[in-house]
Amino acid sequence: MKEIIHSGTWSEERVTDLLKEASMIFSPGERIGFLSKQFLNTAYQESTLKGNMHTPEVFVINLEGVDCLTFIEYIEAMRRSRSFEEFRKNLPFVRYRSGNIAYEHRNHFFTDWKAFNAEFVVDVTQYLGADKTKDVSKRLNEKHDGTLFLPGVACRLREVTCIPSSYVDDTVMGNLQTGDYAGIYSKEDGLDVSHVGIVIRKKDRVDLRHASSLKKYRKVVDEDFRGYLKSKAGIIVLRPGD
Repeated sequence: MKEIIHSGTWSEERVTDLLKEASMIFSPGERIGFLSKQFLNTAYQESTLKGNMHTPEVFVINLEGVDCLTFIEYIEAMRRSRSFEEFRKNLPFVRYRSGNIAYEHRNHFFTDWKAFNAEFVVDVTQYLGADKTKDVSKRLNEKHDGTLFLPGVACRLREVTCIPSSYVDDTVMGNLQTGDYAGIYSKEDGLDVSHVGIVIRKKDRVDLRHASSLKKYRKVVDEDFRGYLKSKAGIIVLRPGD
């Protein structure tokens, strides 16, 4: 299996030291908060992964530039690791079903984490939203015209539970925890979310820490979550387990 590692300023020794420090943080959520903070201002870069239906998958670690999904993949793999070598071994089990490094086995969709990483994350959307949640049947990867977002990837019929943004009130915001993975629900056929990030609780507000593609940022930033959601359809929340 071909492997590409772009670590930039992240030497293997630096990553190992960071992971050893993070492993001393008992709470999974707080550990995620600590690790993700180290990525603030990391450049946004799309299409860093290599592979498609015509090209064999390449195992990529790129810590120089991340998109919204690779950002949370690296953080989730890091929070399970105590060294760079453990991180390298754990990442395939976050990015791919059963750690099988192949394009068709890649977890392309946020809710794939719930489906295939259930031992590490729990869907708490229903718990947070209670009777305010909305259940939608989605045929992931299939557009409204029947064509595919990702050729070579099988469509998946999946029930998706979200909290519409109009119902993300003080109670919901108050029950979010640092380290929760938040998916921004998409109304579009074939997609579960349009974006993902990490919930960060601060003294006076709740932020979304995410790799933003917006021209004014193009990097990992913290944004006020309540304000961010004003123009969005809703949220799906996965909470890290022990």
